[in-house]
Amino acid sequence: MLSYKQLQCFITLAQSSTFAEAAEKVHLSQPALSTSIKKLEAYLGGPLFSRTTRKVELSHEGREFVPIARRLMHDWEHAIADMQELFAMQRGRLTIAAMPSFASSILPGVLKSFHQKWQAINLTIRDVVMEEVIHLVREGRAEIGFTFENEQLEGLDFQPLINNNFIAVVASNHPLSNKQNITWKQLSNYPFVAMNRGSSVRKWIESFVEQQKITLNIVAEANQLATLGECVKQDLGVSVVPGICQQQFNHKELVCLPIRGENLVRRIGMIKASRKTLSVPAETLWQLLVKGDKQAITTSS
Repeated sequence: MLSYKQLQCFITLAQSSTFAEAAEKVHLSQPALSTSIKKLEAYLGGPLFSRTTRKVELSHEGREFVPIARRLMHDWEHAIADMQELFAMQRGRLTIAAMPSFASSILPGVLKSFHQKWQAINLTIRDVVMEEVIHLVREGRAEIGFTFENEQLEGLDFQPLINNNFIAVVASNHPLSNKQNITWKQLSNYPFVAMNRGSSVRKWIESFVEQQKITLNIVAEANQLATLGECVKQDLGVSVVPGICQQQFNHKELVCLPIRGENLVRRIGMIKASRKTLSVPAETLWQLLVKGDKQAITTSS
């Protein structure tokens, strides 16, 4: 196996006239230097020096090897420097996946806090639906994901960050729009616009109302929250969405209302692959939030 020390000994001896001179420069005894050179020659397959009792000179092959050895040492030093920069977070890349509702509300504050301390880290944000967040992290295409706690997290570690209350959404001209807050029972008296049956939000709502012995009059289903909002805006029905989505429903034709009494609450947190080691930037962000630096989250949520 070729080592950096062997290359260093070779270059130093090539620039010296005797073993004694070279040994002093590399802080080795003459026998240790001689052993290092012999091992290098054995590894390469032939003599690199012509030795006499008075001096040492490069062989023809040794002269050919000098620029190669210099290049190898240069590459080695750069590789070490690059790795030291990565571990010191003087450069690097971090890919994060997050639900659009989280990416557009809470995540910017989190990343601002991170970026203020580690400005050399390049951040890539993939704002995708919850199921895709889980898929990207599981496949290793994102190191950290921000999502709701759910039943699809096998093979992933979940770190809770905040509890998120669901809220009601009604049209601005709806009879409930002037209320300070409402109950699920009140909502059940009106047509209801739901997310599609395959969505986690739909499953959570159905499970909750079943426990509360409430029946919803579902008149329409939507695949996207934007579509759901348009249906509610046209007064096709009322709806309930995670509170983190409030920002995208806050406009003059919709009203978001807190739900009083028993309500649906889901935890939002970070996920990572259970059996994979995070990169230094990813581990730093994870620990930043795990250890309680949640100022960015609490001020944004």
